[in-house]
Amino acid sequence: MPVFKPFRGIRPNPDFIDVFPTYSLDNFTQEEINKKAQQEDSYIQMIKPAVVSKSKDVDRNLRKIRSNFEELLDDKKLTQDDSAYYLYEQTLPDKTSFRGLMGLVSVDDFWEGKIKKHESTITERRMKMAHYLEKVGVQAEPVLLTYHSNSKVELLMNHEQKNVPIINYTDEKKVRHKIWRIDNRLKLQQFKEVLDPIDSFYIADGHHRIGSVAEYAKKQRDKYKRSHGTEHYNFVYSFIVSNQSIKINDYNRLIKDINGLSDEEFLEKLREDFQIHDKGEAPYFPSQKFHISMYLGGKFYSLHVKHNIREENRNANDLDHHLVDKYIFENILGIENAKHTDKITYLKGTSDTVGISELKEKVDSGDYKVGFGIYPISFSDLLKISDKEIKMPPKCTLIEPKLITALIMYDMK
Repeated sequence: MPVFKPFRGIRPNPDFIDVFPTYSLDNFTQEEINKKAQQEDSYIQMIKPAVVSKSKDVDRNLRKIRSNFEELLDDKKLTQDDSAYYLYEQTLPDKTSFRGLMGLVSVDDFWEGKIKKHESTITERRMKMAHYLEKVGVQAEPVLLTYHSNSKVELLMNHEQKNVPIINYTDEKKVRHKIWRIDNRLKLQQFKEVLDPIDSFYIADGHHRIGSVAEYAKKQRDKYKRSHGTEHYNFVYSFIVSNQSIKINDYNRLIKDINGLSDEEFLEKLREDFQIHDKGEAPYFPSQKFHISMYLGGKFYSLHVKHNIREENRNANDLDHHLVDKYIFENILGIENAKHTDKITYLKGTSDTVGISELKEKVDSGDYKVGFGIYPISFSDLLKISDKEIKMPPKCTLIEPKLITALIMYDMK
């Protein structure tokens, strides 16, 4: 199995649990970030030199973050535990619950393909994050990994949840977070034994995070020729969840123009590869794979991928996102590379007509000409793509749980 080892997690003391953790900065405007950076003893205040500083001396800003982190430890506002696994459960306001284990995976397993990816990363972003790790040395948000469900792991987690959690709080979004520390030697061995049969982990979210740790580890190994693979910098803070505790939502597409075609000309070209059914004005969520929802000219249409197209792609990439890219964006709209165009906007879905209604509103506003609602990728397809080492088009999966930052942290130094 891939290595999955306990670690000495660092967490906010109970007095600061309501203010220290945060959601990813991508969720906030710069104005909101500036405001949160003023909040005493918060994670965003800790990283303030990187997110609101006017100084252009990047390394100086990053060293200041490390200094802030160590000061919080010295002041006992952050606590470092003995080596442990952490059982984490997240419960949404609608009572949907996700749970799994926090621990460390090895960059060697990532390089050797035991931790499988489905997404390409942007080199500049990966290297920037690696430089951050070099100077700051703190992983504050775990990579989300998944695996086929194992009943023995589930049983041990059930048993552990009978104990009192070390963290139990509800955030500003009304999401409840519970964490149990597993540090008993016998329990650690039991978890190791039931995790051993797992052949591979699959990256669900965090390709850039794991890639940046790998870049940093490589740099350290080149610097220190006697690296044994056991040093702190060789490990990635991770949250592993089974397929029972993961949800893949739809990620939809909006297009600004249809390449000079009229609506009828566009529909006619679509009929070459899709069977088209007029669904009227009511939002239509696709019913299954190979069914695509399209909103054009005030109407919804269902596009059913024709059998010959499915067969042509069966042994390669038959994801709906790829078929839309190839047979609509490229063949009809002349968009040769979806990664490098300003004609496509990606819209997060909700796995129901709520997200499709938002897509409709965007098109009705006049900012876009057509919208495509795409059925969520299945867990089995996610694994198949990863096993075949096929890279998905951009923005295919919107995966839950969405993890909170700085609830538990890993110090690489």
